[in-house]
Amino acid sequence: MTGSESEWMPPPYAEPGRFSEYEVTVGTGPLAVSGTVSVPHGQAPGPGVVLLAGGGPFDRDETSGPNKPLKDLAWGLAGRGTTVLRFDKAAYAHRDAAAASDLTMTQEYVPYAVDAVGLLRSHRSVDPGRVFVLGHSMGGKVAPAVVAAAPAVAGLVIMAGDAQPMHHAAVRVVSYLAAMLPDQVPPAVVETFRRQAALVDSPELTPSTPAADLPFGLSASYWLELRDYDPVAIAAGLRKPMLILQGGRDYQVTVADDLVRWRTGLAGRPEVDIRVHEAADHLFFPGTGPSTPAEYGVPQHVDPAVVADIAHWLSREQG
Repeated sequence: MTGSESEWMPPPYAEPGRFSEYEVTVGTGPLAVSGTVSVPHGQAPGPGVVLLAGGGPFDRDETSGPNKPLKDLAWGLAGRGTTVLRFDKAAYAHRDAAAASDLTMTQEYVPYAVDAVGLLRSHRSVDPGRVFVLGHSMGGKVAPAVVAAAPAVAGLVIMAGDAQPMHHAAVRVVSYLAAMLPDQVPPAVVETFRRQAALVDSPELTPSTPAADLPFGLSASYWLELRDYDPVAIAAGLRKPMLILQGGRDYQVTVADDLVRWRTGLAGRPEVDIRVHEAADHLFFPGTGPSTPAEYGVPQHVDPAVVADIAHWLSREQG
C-alpha cells in the first residue's frame, strides 16, 4: 500500500465490524499483483464486485493524496453485503511493466480483471451468477472489454468512464486547467498537448514513435490501441445490466463530452441506468463551485449517496 495510510479514516458509512478482509494474488507469473478481498460476515452467497482503478500506477485503493476512493467503495459496499475484490495495478506493483514499449490498455487491465472475476466467482460468499465489474475513470473505459472477455460477468458499473478519445480529452482538460490556474499551466503546456494529440491522430503514429513525443509519455502501442478503442460500442454489444454514474462537477470526464456518448450509444436500453450526481467531482467527492486538482488533496470520501446507489443497484440485479 502507498499513500498516507495514517491520514485515511474510514468514511462514516463504513461498518468495519460487518466484514473482514484478506489478501489474495491476482494474475500469474512474475507480473502477478496483490489484492484485498472484503467479505461480509455471516450471510447467504450474494453479489461480488471487482474494482478497477483509473489510468496511472494506482494501488488497490486508488490512493490520491490522503484519499482512497476505492477503499471507500470497498468498505461501504462490503458493509452492505457485497464481497469486493480490489487489487494493485501492475503499473504500480511492477514499475518496469508500466514502461514497456509494447504495453497496451488491454494488457494492463484485462488479464488481471478476468482473473479477479474468477476468484470471486469461486468464493464461498459470492453467488457466481452475480459477479460484477466496477471501473472508475480508465477502469470504467476498459470495463466493457473486461466483460467481453469474461462473459460470465453479470453486469458492470461505470464511474466517470471516459468515452471521448483520450488524447482529445487531454487537450480539453489541460485547456480547462490553463484557464482556471494560469499561473500553474502556461499556454506552452496546452500547445504541447495539442501537438501530441495531433500526432496520435495522424498516420505518422507507428509502433516506433517515441513515447516522449506522445501524451503522458505512454507508448505508441498504447496509443495505437486506444485510438481505435470505442468503449460505448463494446458496451452496446454486451446486453448486460449497466449502472453508469457521472459527477456533475467532473472536469476530467464530463457530462457534455463523455456521458453524452454513453447516453447516445445506449439509448433505449432498459437494462442501462444512467445517473448524474451533480455535486460530485471526478473522484465522486461532493463539493461546490468549479472543480480543481486541489480538491483531491483534501481528506474526504466518496459521496454516501453514490455508495448507496451502487449498493441498491447490486442488491436488485440478479444476474
